[in-house]
Amino acid sequence: MNTVSQDYERTDIGTIQIAPEVIEVIAGLAAVEVEGVAGMSGGIAGGIAELLGRKNLSKGVKVEVGQREAAVDVSIVIEFGHRIPEVAGRIQHNVKHAIESMTGLTVVEVNVHVHDVQFKAAEKTEEPEQASRLK
Repeated sequence: MNTVSQDYERTDIGTIQIAPEVIEVIAGLAAVEVEGVAGMSGGIAGGIAELLGRKNLSKGVKVEVGQREAAVDVSIVIEFGHRIPEVAGRIQHNVKHAIESMTGLTVVEVNVHVHDVQFKAAEKTEEPEQASRLK
């Protein structure tokens, strides 16, 4: 879905180009800042959403970039107990604001795809089991 960034802005001394990967990272960082987001999702593989760490923020994001506009798809894992429509709305606002303020592009749409729900209690019970296996 990434498109090669075209001439973004022409100045007196040259052009400024922003790679789609840069916009993906901005969108990923803006999405995980929202309360209720457990992390980015790498997609559904075998029916299980892959939760990506902070180093892979751009892997849960797809962008289409034109000369003046961008469209963004963000795939996330949500924390249990949060209202999905509210979290998704905050993600849309945060991603749009971050991209527009940093790049000057107009964001025409931000699509939020919720791939999984993360349960906090499940995390805590798994940690001791893993630790005991290592001993």
